[in-house]
Amino acid sequence: KAREKTRGILGVNIMVAMTDFSELVKTSLREKIDVIFSGAGLPLELPAYLEKGMKTKLVPIVSSGRAAKIICRKWLSRFNYLPDAFVVEGPKAGGHLGFKPDQLEDPAFALENLVRDVIETVNPFETDQERRIPVIAAGGVFTGSDIHKFLQMGAAGVQMGTRFVATDECDADPAFKQAFIDAREEDLVVIKSPVGLPGRAIRNTFIDRVNEGKTAPFKCPYHCIKTCDHKKSPYCIAAALGSAKKGRLKRGFAFAGKNAFRVDKIISVKDLIQSLRQDYAVAVSA
Repeated sequence: KAREKTRGILGVNIMVAMTDFSELVKTSLREKIDVIFSGAGLPLELPAYLEKGMKTKLVPIVSSGRAAKIICRKWLSRFNYLPDAFVVEGPKAGGHLGFKPDQLEDPAFALENLVRDVIETVNPFETDQERRIPVIAAGGVFTGSDIHKFLQMGAAGVQMGTRFVATDECDADPAFKQAFIDAREEDLVVIKSPVGLPGRAIRNTFIDRVNEGKTAPFKCPYHCIKTCDHKKSPYCIAAALGSAKKGRLKRGFAFAGKNAFRVDKIISVKDLIQSLRQDYAVAVSA
């Protein structure tokens, strides 16, 4: 369906923690997807799925130089392959976060420091293998001036999620988008997800009920995440996120980046890109 609407690059994000990770990767490669992004764990075996002639790019999502080094070493020794890029996701991102709760506000783990760390980490591999490994900054990137800052630091690009939720083209329900527009800074909270990781979301009555110990009993229809013990979980994360996307926010909640409260209206992607370009140009000339 996506190919019917574009001649551009298509990518998929496949979490390592998914129970059907292997099948999702195989399907993506069979469909000749352009890029596979993979996080929520270290995708140490990802190149094993590549067959001769496949052109799909493999891009791990990491939160430290240490993780980037482990992946580079493992991929080189096992598969003679280096990542085609790295996404470095910082603690201001929305959704599940690759940090301990006490690291989220620690300046040492600011995205700027993480990006520098990963760039320095991959540099020896680039030199030794005579190839470039682009580093993409993610998590809290909101304005054109933010983009300029990270490009000046040596990042090859940025990943932005929160800004694109409140767009006409986003396929989430209008109520989901409105939750971003209505959010105040104090509404952006970090929750303990049933999958065992902290996650940033927009606080609502569903989250309040969970915090009060009121559970939403369920059967596990998905068995989607390896780390989720559904017998002990207060609710089903897949059902909660799915309900929210459909606008049923009494049955779920919206994951969102820390800057979601700065979103104030729904615009087209074209207008959003234009505003980012203008802000970037101002930053360049400053």
